[in-house]
Amino acid sequence: MKTKRVAIIGGGASGLLCAIFCAKKNLYVDIFEQNSKCAKKILVSGNGRCNITNRDLSSNDFFSDNPSFTEFALKEFGFKEFEKFCESIGLLLEVKDDGRAYPLSNEAKSVASLLLSHATNLGVNIHVDSKITDIKKLLNDYDSVVIATGSEAASHLGGNRDGLDFAQEFGHNIVATYPSLVQLHLNSHVAQKMSGAKLNGEVTLFVNNKKESTCSGDILFTNYGVSGFAILDISQRASVALMEYAKVDIAINLLPNFNAQKLSAHISKVALSVPEFTIADILSGLIPVKIVHGLLEDLKIPTSTCAVRNEEVHLGRSHDIGTKLSKKIANQMLNWRFEVSDTHGFRHAEVCGGGVDTTEVNPKTMESLKQKNLYFCGEVLDVVGRRGGYNFAFAWASGHLAAKEITKS
Repeated sequence: MKTKRVAIIGGGASGLLCAIFCAKKNLYVDIFEQNSKCAKKILVSGNGRCNITNRDLSSNDFFSDNPSFTEFALKEFGFKEFEKFCESIGLLLEVKDDGRAYPLSNEAKSVASLLLSHATNLGVNIHVDSKITDIKKLLNDYDSVVIATGSEAASHLGGNRDGLDFAQEFGHNIVATYPSLVQLHLNSHVAQKMSGAKLNGEVTLFVNNKKESTCSGDILFTNYGVSGFAILDISQRASVALMEYAKVDIAINLLPNFNAQKLSAHISKVALSVPEFTIADILSGLIPVKIVHGLLEDLKIPTSTCAVRNEEVHLGRSHDIGTKLSKKIANQMLNWRFEVSDTHGFRHAEVCGGGVDTTEVNPKTMESLKQKNLYFCGEVLDVVGRRGGYNFAFAWASGHLAAKEITKS
């Protein structure tokens, strides 16, 4: 007989997992999802492949004003526990060499479909197009209420501040929120002209001229600035720094496998071997053409510059590709500085930093320390992970802890 009634606000990763573990203990569970269907963020994650968790989890993979908050949750329901749960519902995982885990089907739809099917088979009642506005009434109507509303990130998928507003009704402090795993805006007209150009490179973040971190991966120039995995990986710290009105810059290394001497020597060698080549011709053998033109414009070097002699000068070509120019170009290619003016905002962010102050939430149960029978899990809390399945990992772990406590009695 189902006696205890549980309401879960949000049918995302943490909400669905919490519902499943509550229903397994024969509790009456209602999920209230504001969208027309659940698991929207799961469906688009990992470009539709769903980087579902990571084999190597620690609290060091997360950012929070209360860094130790994640430790117990990850210990109780870490990778092995989650993998065992997945196997129990027929969801097999494929773990990459770097620890990232994906469904074996390589399809996010598999994850969403199996979670939803398992929840409904256990008797979970899923109410879509159901936006909760009165949290106190819900708490009166149910024995336990779980806030799994997510964050402001990805507003086109339903991201909002509802969970934070609910928390404030019970006196919870909210740590200032900011976009994370997000693209960056650059104060550069040259960057805009390179929109669409992409390469694998290295990005170093500077805050108030102090080096903060370096990340490698793909870099995509856009009409507003830069995107790509390397950019997303530095975006959390960049976003916080911008929120604090610090000076934020990035240095892009277009060719991490070269050093300045080797690159300069290559440019000079080609210029001597094929004197008719322009500098644009030489560089286009190394990096995308759009980036070549942007780089030369930033350096105020004519694209027609080449190493031909006087007989070609009347064609408008100069003949000064020497050691000095080669070094200047090489240094720029390996350390191209840009000022970061903003992030691309919550709508385009994969996740959100800040949220419900975790010093006011029990780390072993996810229960509010200000309101009995009120629980938080997932992204609504002041916990944000690195790219690589970490945010999902905390969603699963926190949802499991909340369910474990709710079902104890």
